[in-house]
Amino acid sequence: MKKIVFFALFSVLFTSCISTKDLMYLQPDATSKSDSIKVAQEVSKPYRIQTNDVISITIKALDQKLVDMFSVTESASQSQTSLQGLYYTGYTVDDHGNIRVPILGELNVLGFTTDEVRLKVEKQLLEEYFKKDANIFVTVKLAGLKYTINGEIGSPGIKFLYQDRATIMEAIANSGDIPITGNRKDVQIIRKFPHGFETYSIDLTKESAMSSPNFYIQPNDYIIIKPLKQKTWGTGVTGVQSVATIMTAISLITTLLVLSKTL
Repeated sequence: MKKIVFFALFSVLFTSCISTKDLMYLQPDATSKSDSIKVAQEVSKPYRIQTNDVISITIKALDQKLVDMFSVTESASQSQTSLQGLYYTGYTVDDHGNIRVPILGELNVLGFTTDEVRLKVEKQLLEEYFKKDANIFVTVKLAGLKYTINGEIGSPGIKFLYQDRATIMEAIANSGDIPITGNRKDVQIIRKFPHGFETYSIDLTKESAMSSPNFYIQPNDYIIIKPLKQKTWGTGVTGVQSVATIMTAISLITTLLVLSKTL
């Protein structure tokens, strides 16, 4: 009987405890040196604008009064610090891939990068409204990186990162990190394309994840963090929790056996 209990205890402890290898991010390969310097290569392609994206366009010149009619008002510009302000003052790409810019009218930006949109706006301004000596300066940016993250994460929901590019590590850190019960080895990314949705998987415990084309997130990405099997088993995720669960079960079984014999 003691051997059976010991074997059961050992088996549950061995299978239920979460290894540190499952918790550490970007672990180097066994062949790599701990003090080696690695250069992360840029493997992701420039993001191309899709429908429902929100972009901001700022136009400046030596004489700012000449370009005010192409821009939002000062009060609206100040409100861009809030999410609501970005929604109302930015340019939303409609279902046909167009945005409506004051004076310039409708511009098709579907499939363009932000740099290509900037060049397109500059070209139209110089051809139709200004000369080169006006020193037109155009800035085009995405109105933040919007993504949705759910599952085993500290703070699930719709999130924003106000920067041009961001890695999935930054997105996770912005969402409260993955708890001990989250599966870092199989993080799913559902990405929208004009032809539909595609699903990718990335192992964040390996250093090679930095070379993945999915290491950098894109606007409107949907990130899913799966739970580890230890959570569904309910035996505990640490040795102490597992022992406590097993001892409780053994005590319950022993009590039932004693009661059955006395009856």
